[in-house]
Amino acid sequence: MGARLGQHFLSDPSILGRIAAAAGIRPGDTVLEIGPGRGSLTAHLASRAGRVVAIEADGRLAAALSRACEGGTVDVLHGDALRVSWPAADCICGNIPYRITSPLIERALAPPRPRCVVFLIQREVADRLAAGPGSRTYGALSAGVQLVAKVERLFGVPRGAFRPAPRVDSAVVRLTPHEPPACPPDEEAAARRLIRGAFQHRRQQLRRTVSELAGVPRGVVEQMLVAAGAGAASRPEVLSAAQFLALSRALWPPRRGPAGAPGT
Repeated sequence: MGARLGQHFLSDPSILGRIAAAAGIRPGDTVLEIGPGRGSLTAHLASRAGRVVAIEADGRLAAALSRACEGGTVDVLHGDALRVSWPAADCICGNIPYRITSPLIERALAPPRPRCVVFLIQREVADRLAAGPGSRTYGALSAGVQLVAKVERLFGVPRGAFRPAPRVDSAVVRLTPHEPPACPPDEEAAARRLIRGAFQHRRQQLRRTVSELAGVPRGVVEQMLVAAGAGAASRPEVLSAAQFLALSRALWPPRRGPAGAPGT
């Protein structure tokens, strides 16, 4: 069952406890768990939360976990976590399938955002998420997630801790959405477009990439880069999420309604 859906089960109680503790769950919280499998992490989450909603893609595992949790504070939903509706949650946790890590992170950070997200993911992806500007692993994923959340790579989990063992090591990351958000939704969408476009030409200087992307003369783009705190000849991997946001705002100034109110 697990191998068919890319699941690798973790049963070490000390690691499971650390994952649950990392979420900072409060007694009245609703926790959304992605990929509960046999329910090892579910039990640790349920002992801390008011309610746990667990989404499991494997029908047999979902049925077994539902029976085991009957009458308690855990609700099990059978379905694809990328397709089913998610309840509003204070925290989102899970040992998530490596093959759909990026879209699950994107959905977990879509508004309305939870207080925090704690995922057990492939170590290389965790390193990319937490990478800072100028590092070898910093890229579109890093900047896009850091635009909306604080990223912490908490601890590693060796492949031998899972059954069946995956081919790679894992790590636990905590994503804490910025509160208040760094920008309204329309500005966030524009910044994300800029980040994606910039990293599609990673080795190209931004003055050329942005000029072509936005239809703005290179000289003007150079001035915008300097105003954002970057060099005129910068490449995308040296700009922080905040600098991408500043550049995006310069390229596409936020619309304002009457009397300076934000536009819709």
